Amino acid sequence: MGRSNGEVNDQTDEESQPGSAGFRAGSLRPRSPRSSPAEPGRPRPSRFSSPDLSCDGGSSFSCVKMKAWEFLWGRDKEVSRTQQRVKRRMARRWYKRRGVVLVIGLVGCFLLVNWWMLLSLQDQKVGIEGGVAGNSSSAVSFHVKKEGMKSVRKRVKPWTGVYGRLLAWAAHALAEGHKKPEPKDLWQEPFVPASAWKPCSDQRNWKPSGGNNGYIMVTANGGLNQQRVAVCNAVAIARLLNATLVVPRFLYSSVWKDVSRFSDIYQEEHFINYLTPDIRIVKELPEELQSLDLEAIGSLITDTDIRKESKPSFYVKNILPLLIQNRVVHFLGFGNRLAFDPIPSQLQRLRCRCNFHALEFVPKIQETGALLLQRVRRRPQPGLLDHYLVGPYAESMLKEKGGHSGKASKYLALHLRFEIDMVAHSLCEFGGGEEERQELEAFRKVHFPALTLLKKSSKLPSPAALREEGLCPLTPEEAVLMLAALGFKRKTYVYVAGANIYGGRSRLVALNSLYPNLVTKETLLSASELEPYKNFSSQLAALDFIVCTAANAFAMTDSGSQLSSLVSGYRIYYGGGKMPTIRPNKRRLADIFTKNNTIEWRVFEQRVRKAVRQTKHVQTRPVARSIYRYPRCNECMCFTE
Repeated sequence: MGRSNGEVNDQTDEESQPGSAGFRAGSLRPRSPRSSPAEPGRPRPSRFSSPDLSCDGGSSFSCVKMKAWEFLWGRDKEVSRTQQRVKRRMARRWYKRRGVVLVIGLVGCFLLVNWWMLLSLQDQKVGIEGGVAGNSSSAVSFHVKKEGMKSVRKRVKPWTGVYGRLLAWAAHALAEGHKKPEPKDLWQEPFVPASAWKPCSDQRNWKPSGGNNGYIMVTANGGLNQQRVAVCNAVAIARLLNATLVVPRFLYSSVWKDVSRFSDIYQEEHFINYLTPDIRIVKELPEELQSLDLEAIGSLITDTDIRKESKPSFYVKNILPLLIQNRVVHFLGFGNRLAFDPIPSQLQRLRCRCNFHALEFVPKIQETGALLLQRVRRRPQPGLLDHYLVGPYAESMLKEKGGHSGKASKYLALHLRFEIDMVAHSLCEFGGGEEERQELEAFRKVHFPALTLLKKSSKLPSPAALREEGLCPLTPEEAVLMLAALGFKRKTYVYVAGANIYGGRSRLVALNSLYPNLVTKETLLSASELEPYKNFSSQLAALDFIVCTAANAFAMTDSGSQLSSLVSGYRIYYGGGKMPTIRPNKRRLADIFTKNNTIEWRVFEQRVRKAVRQTKHVQTRPVARSIYRYPRCNECMCFTE
């Protein structure tokens, strides 16, 4: 149908239904419904329009007004739409900018946290104080004091060496990991295979020795733990040669500077009585033999006369005739002078019996050891091995107030074997440059002259080659990185054993910063409680032996250390599969540490855990290895199905 304004009516079927009021797009003019048959020439008014507003003719004033209003309203609508489009564009841009700002903010927070962690490594002062020089198993004497940054930096320059990057990652991981659970096997060892081995070296099936062939004297050198091995080897030699053993003596050393006697450390009467079914023991030589010049008659035997780890046949062939002839021989030094294989099984069992049963610390050391255990656990509750270590004082802890309340806190014992004697003897380098090389060489000339001569006369492996083979002790920085990678939380209580750490306070800043709950016997005991042990490094070492052996977990940093070997062996013998020991494979760790500039922390964690997990498996004693460290063998322990 034609329209007066020239527009075309494009109604759809839906719009043409009766009662419909459709509008054309862009116009307020209502579409005309289909004409009624009664009024074919006049359209029916819409229910949404007024009859007097009709503009069919398009000439009235109202129609012109309507057109103008329609034009203005349409323009305003277009402007409104344009504004909305602009607003939408601006909103999209704002969201994009806000996302960028958010990402930048997150990165900034991450960098700020890392900066704070690195700064915390420098904001703590670790002061080494007092302590007794010498014994390799004496605890590190240090405490933490928080001071102003400037004063700390002037006094202690933190040592990070080549591990600054990894230490920062470790600090960040410990800060974020306080809510994460620790690895399940962190405080455990394989219980089922380990618990199948039971102590049984106390069993005997021979008659006592008469000791008729003469007297054996031994003056053992080294620190407490070297002396312990020498004593038990001397017991075995006395039985082998049917000789009477004189209670051992300890050689005074300019290194250890300790005048302790056997009876100052071990219960002499218990030692004699417990081994009476095996050998004859006396406290002194008979008077008629005391006046003999043993060196003049050839009865003084030094370590230069006996090869290291000599077989029993050597003693039968060379020492027994001399013993019978002169009635006495004196072993001076006697460091590791008896082999572990081949040796008769009953003689091997006697060595275990001496180490694990006959040598008990004197009451003074037991009482102080029990006090240390009570304080490091923060509850007076005895542990699994306390009875073997501190005797009756394990029960006395139960009588203390609150002795039965609550659960004793777990603690980790760390033997940080990084004293100057170990560092110098290893022939390794530890990042100190020329100054370090000159200092260690000067120490070797005084204390290890044979090693100095060997360096001049032979071509020895380079420090890099030694480290690659895992022959260098772990540094304090490497030790703390290992603990962090294994999953020990920042709040873990760590008892540190070790004496006079080489490099001083700066080498301990990282350890103390990452694990602030770090204690030693010097921090756990008062000055008056430590006074009886002043200048007795071997007795102080005995306290370390007790706390390390009784720990819920024990970590060593050098497998060649006598303290670490004896502690781990004691934990195997009496632990019943519940006393885990962390023995790092230094060769594998050395390979991991060489990648410190590129390796990611998660990869570092995985590789360290794998390297340590492989050393946790239960194994029997390898051939020719120490029975004091590996007591899982038929001569020392019994395997039960």
